[in-house]
Amino acid sequence: MNTTRHTRGKPSQESSLNITLDAPLDELLAAAKSRYEVAFEPVKIGGHTLEILQLTNMGSYVEALAAQLTPGDSLELPFWARIWRSSFLLSYFVQRLPAEGRSMLEIGAGVGLCGLFAAKHGFEVTLTDIHPDALLFTQINILKNGLQERARVASADFTQDRLGRRFDIVLGSEVLYKEDTYRPLCKFLLDHVADAPEAEIVLAKEFTRKATKFFNLAEREFNIKSQDIGYKSDTQAGDQEKHLCTIYRLSPKKITPPRIG
Repeated sequence: MNTTRHTRGKPSQESSLNITLDAPLDELLAAAKSRYEVAFEPVKIGGHTLEILQLTNMGSYVEALAAQLTPGDSLELPFWARIWRSSFLLSYFVQRLPAEGRSMLEIGAGVGLCGLFAAKHGFEVTLTDIHPDALLFTQINILKNGLQERARVASADFTQDRLGRRFDIVLGSEVLYKEDTYRPLCKFLLDHVADAPEAEIVLAKEFTRKATKFFNLAEREFNIKSQDIGYKSDTQAGDQEKHLCTIYRLSPKKITPPRIG
């Protein structure tokens, strides 16, 4: 379990919360509030609505981080706290998949949107991220929505860690933004997807993010199918903005046949 320390009221680029993730909801929420301005917001996708803890003023938090930088330091943006547009579409997509008796692993979960909706749909889900605060927010969201019987959090770096088990589905939204992670990510996916014909990896990304090198690597081990999915959202000006994302479904080319007898 992750344990971190915190100096109240001062944002930092690294987590520093003095709490364990098996603490009660009220204690976890108090820890999050000691570090960020947060609020639960209802998110409806498909047939379900969940309460998701989010930063209420991302811009102010980033400005506070930037103000603390000393010469030579680089700013680590809290990408884990942002809900990407592709995550909304992926959350909708997973609710169309059969879930009964099936396990799922979400990598780079952030605040856990996709995995939470998958758990609500009926999957047994493990949600992972490398940032301790992402795990904190995800655990809060699990407890807030009563999903603790179907969902759990775990710290995992898909460039080097191994969880020691395989899953029917491995899920990821916007995990293809760093080219230097492509090769270890392919190995991680191959080591964690179940050795079964119906097992698959489902990845979502913005349509404009090509990630060509990743798919050139992945096609050596996986059969790859893709489909573009779009949706419209309202803008502050009252107009509608169209968003287009791509969903990729990867299945291992080599499946070990089941033993007979």
